[in-house]
Amino acid sequence: MRTAIALLLLPLLAACQSPNPYQAESLPLPPAPPGAAASFDRSAYPAAPRDFGRYRSWSWLGGQLPAGSAWAGSELLAESLGHGLDQQGLRPAPPGQPGDLQVAASLNLERRLRQYYDDYGAYYGHGRYWDGYGAWGSMPLLRTYEEEVAVVRVELFDGRDGQPIWSGSGEARSGGSQRERADALRAAIKAALHGYPPY
Repeated sequence: MRTAIALLLLPLLAACQSPNPYQAESLPLPPAPPGAAASFDRSAYPAAPRDFGRYRSWSWLGGQLPAGSAWAGSELLAESLGHGLDQQGLRPAPPGQPGDLQVAASLNLERRLRQYYDDYGAYYGHGRYWDGYGAWGSMPLLRTYEEEVAVVRVELFDGRDGQPIWSGSGEARSGGSQRERADALRAAIKAALHGYPPY
């Protein structure tokens, strides 16, 4: 048995001893274009990750409060957003000093179509003390309605170079009374800032 295996492996070993018919060769690299050593293309490399821990204070972009609307005024939007930023560990910059972050926000009322499924069913039959016979059937019913929502968009810019570093949006149903509107605005801002800081 061993002799048969050795005889089968002998041609394989002989094939390994034959010279390689392929030869390695390559063309020389073309010369670098003139001025390549003096220029540096930053777009060819990924941007360095931002350290969001260094952002501790904020101020309004351009020193302007965010524009409100007839639904919620500029002061209410600014106050609610200030509370939301405070919940994220960001404090207002001292008066007259730029913050580590520049904040811009907008508020719009938009309409959304919502769909809900309801199952309506009925029982048909006859029985005494629920031991009789009958049939139960249900049919899904799709309901579509339109509602108005308050949409808050928040943009954060680096206070040093002005580059946009983060943005988020959130929405909530627009209530009827002033208190309901304030609650909806706070909920929309909380949703907008939910992903800050990115991990």
